[in-house]
Amino acid sequence: MSTNTSENRGNRKLLIVGFIVILTSINGILLYMNYQKKEKNEEQAEIIKVKDVELENQIKVYEALKADFERQSQELQAMGLENDSLESQIAAITSDLEKLRGFRNSSYSLADQRKFRERAQVFEKQLIEKDREIAKLKEDNEVLFTENTSLKTTQNQLSDSLTTMKSTNQDLTEKVKLASRLEARNVSVNIINQRGKEKDDNDNEYRAKTVDKIKISFTLGQNDVAAKEPKTIYMRLIEPDGAALYNLATGSGTFQIDGEDMYYTAKRDIVFDNTQQQVSYVYDKNAAYKKGQHTIELYVDGFLIGRTTFVLK
Repeated sequence: MSTNTSENRGNRKLLIVGFIVILTSINGILLYMNYQKKEKNEEQAEIIKVKDVELENQIKVYEALKADFERQSQELQAMGLENDSLESQIAAITSDLEKLRGFRNSSYSLADQRKFRERAQVFEKQLIEKDREIAKLKEDNEVLFTENTSLKTTQNQLSDSLTTMKSTNQDLTEKVKLASRLEARNVSVNIINQRGKEKDDNDNEYRAKTVDKIKISFTLGQNDVAAKEPKTIYMRLIEPDGAALYNLATGSGTFQIDGEDMYYTAKRDIVFDNTQQQVSYVYDKNAAYKKGQHTIELYVDGFLIGRTTFVLK
């Protein structure tokens, strides 16, 4: 009886020890698995952090590119030049920026990183090329400005030499002003229909309902007296009722003729270079045109420089 009890106690101890060993082993395995999982989570967190940094850096690159292209656009506008290509590039960069910012709430893969990095490199090359073009344009404008300054200096010297002859000087000044008046030659009007097609009629007669926009074209005659400088051409579109078309939303305003305000329909800024340059621009009334005879009048420096008519039936 005593022997059996001792054996039972011994077996119980063995079972307890074995159970403890098993529990210890399980705990060790669980601890190891948790450690592995923690390491994996930390690794994934580090990868995400690196991607987030890369994403934010890429966003900053695109924001800087957009700012530079907008700066170029403003520089060209200041020189009175068209900048459609820059507007397209700004729109493309803006679209890419929206996509990049959208990755803040989604996966930003290595393929995405490579794609946007390569696109940024292309934009940077275009930016450098455009800066070179603008620098050349500024240099040309500087030459033009110097020539203009020289001409103005000559005119001032002539004016100073005639100050003792007031009446003669006033008469001469008026003659110079008249002589420097620009002339718009071969003024023509073509219509552009709703499909964007341009139509030219030798009789200047068109069907009113087909007109979406009008295109005014002319040549500035040679004038060696007129200064080579920026000029503003004011266009008045006089409708059949005799009133000039006026709409602030489409660029209308007022200018002065003989000290009095006059309404204009649209205006165009150019740099007169005395090369018999061709000038044209499109006007969009953004409304239906009236039937009857319309008159186009062109003004520069307070002078009427050209006129033509066309009929809408």
